[in-house]
Amino acid sequence: MAGVVAPAKIEVIADLTGCKVKIRTEADELREGVCHTAKGNYLITTFPEEKYKLTWLDTASVYGGKYLVGPRWVVSGKPALLDGLRPQLGGTIQQLSGIGPAPGASAS
Repeated sequence: MAGVVAPAKIEVIADLTGCKVKIRTEADELREGVCHTAKGNYLITTFPEEKYKLTWLDTASVYGGKYLVGPRWVVSGKPALLDGLRPQLGGTIQQLSGIGPAPGASAS
């Protein structure tokens, strides 16, 4: 059975996860909305084209962390929260490595 994958529309993704989204960024290359729920807060980012998502993920990889990634959308939040959203949204959990200095590391 093929899994459901949410479309790249913030309001649809928010509805699927049971949140009333607050849009915080409206730009040509992305839209970003914040969800505050009893399970935790998370950020939904959608992109008009896949190439913008890939650029965003490339930039985010500097910081590391886990993201729930679908076609032209990314959800960021705590890993346990992302695991809980995946059955509703589809997509894959991606671990980004983080390539900057470790927190607290000093250059010598």
